[in-house]
Amino acid sequence: MKIVIILLLLAVVGSLFAGLYFVYKDKGASNRAVISLTIRIALSAVVFLILIGSYWLGLVPGRL
Repeated sequence: MKIVIILLLLAVVGSLFAGLYFVYKDKGASNRAVISLTIRIALSAVVFLILIGSYWLGLVPGRL
């Protein structure tokens, strides 16, 4: 479970930097930055839902 969460968080960070790159490179000429940032939001929502589901199912402990 930890590996899945870490991979998804790395994908979120990668998408964030891709969006930054597209904003800088395209200068508003295309919508690649919007698509990249939309992917980042979707991945963040997936991570959040996985963490909530894992907590609810008891896969992630509530307290350390």
